[in-house]
Amino acid sequence: MARTARDTRLETRTARTGLKTRREPYWRTIHEGLAIGYRKGRRGGFWIARLYDTEHGRRFKSLGIADDIADANGTTVLDFRQAQEEARGFEKDQRRIDRGLDPRTGRPIGEAPEHYSVRNAIDDYQAANAHRGQAFKESRYRIEADILPVLGDVELAKLTTRRISDWHRNLSMRPARRRTRRGEAAKFATAPKSSDDKRQRQASANRTLTILKAALNQAFKDGKAAADDTWRRVRPFPNVDAAVVRFLSADECVRLVNRCEKGMRRLVQAAILTGCRYAELTGLAVTDINLEANTLTVRTSKSGKPRHVVLTDEAAQFFKAETAGKPPDARVFLKSDGTVWGRGHQQRPLVIACREAKITPAINFHILRHVHGSALAMKGVPFGVIAKQLGHADTRMTEKHYAHLAPNYVADTIRSNFPTLGIVTAGKVEPIGARRRSRMQ
Repeated sequence: MARTARDTRLETRTARTGLKTRREPYWRTIHEGLAIGYRKGRRGGFWIARLYDTEHGRRFKSLGIADDIADANGTTVLDFRQAQEEARGFEKDQRRIDRGLDPRTGRPIGEAPEHYSVRNAIDDYQAANAHRGQAFKESRYRIEADILPVLGDVELAKLTTRRISDWHRNLSMRPARRRTRRGEAAKFATAPKSSDDKRQRQASANRTLTILKAALNQAFKDGKAAADDTWRRVRPFPNVDAAVVRFLSADECVRLVNRCEKGMRRLVQAAILTGCRYAELTGLAVTDINLEANTLTVRTSKSGKPRHVVLTDEAAQFFKAETAGKPPDARVFLKSDGTVWGRGHQQRPLVIACREAKITPAINFHILRHVHGSALAMKGVPFGVIAKQLGHADTRMTEKHYAHLAPNYVADTIRSNFPTLGIVTAGKVEPIGARRRSRMQ
């Protein structure tokens, strides 16, 4: 391992707080021709690599967010040492490209290697897209569980349409995997029986097929496959992605919040009020909350890009109380015992709260995001606005989940013109919570 350069100005987040905010980075030379820069912004900084030689001049690359607020994770958030490692990797890749070599494999660009397998294509695809967000990283679970065991050792030159189609069909008929502890043997649910069970398994198989095709398409683009028609002829199952969005009523939201233990209650309230994902909320720092503009900044979202979430008056009041007296770099949400929320830590407390609140079946944390989106859709908020609030790349996903909830011309016309026939006897039965909802509207 190369020796880490030292710089007292940049090595720690405490030292970097004393630097002035400016556009020009604070540079530190690693060795001749390679330097690392720290660009200080109003809300934290970013690492930048600079590579120089007389033939190509200066070349730059953004390496990632500095660990000024969030703790370093080695991918999107980097400390001083990790940023130097990324800079050296950037230099190595550029030197290979300058010599006409593929930066990932070291082979001549465009040269199709012998015995190039699906596993090789997956590895190259993962390496080329390692900079992308959490959603891409989570695809590794599908790769390791569903693709590599069956197709991993098949050479691309011997891969057939029939083989992919059989794998895709068999995947749709296999029971869903259940979550297990690390190191435990895989567990499966019962085989799909109902039409909706089968639809869900087919939709899941389609998502895995999309990952496989993406890796194979990149292999073809890089010249490592002679043709792409082998997998292009494999079609996904049609009409299986119909979104059936579950969301909670106002009364259910109140019951759920009241039954959550203290640490979980704050997370649930924040999710309902903002529509943010679990990982986005648990990574929030006090400095990410702007109570002057009534906005919340998600520094690393699912897509890997930052976004701003608008806070309502109620949400602003909530975050004002949650951040009061805390230092800027402190996390907004911690467990009741003061420890950090980790992956999967929310599931058991939420199941317990749902059981005590008599919400059946129990919801997962993502449903709270739908509560926020559904509430906006039912009030007639434009899909473009909802997509911006939830961090969707465009309105397609927003319309898929919430179009049926939005007020529309067809529904309004039918309700206003269909006559009352008098075939239903008015009763006095009123659903629990109806009065509460009517007061909130």
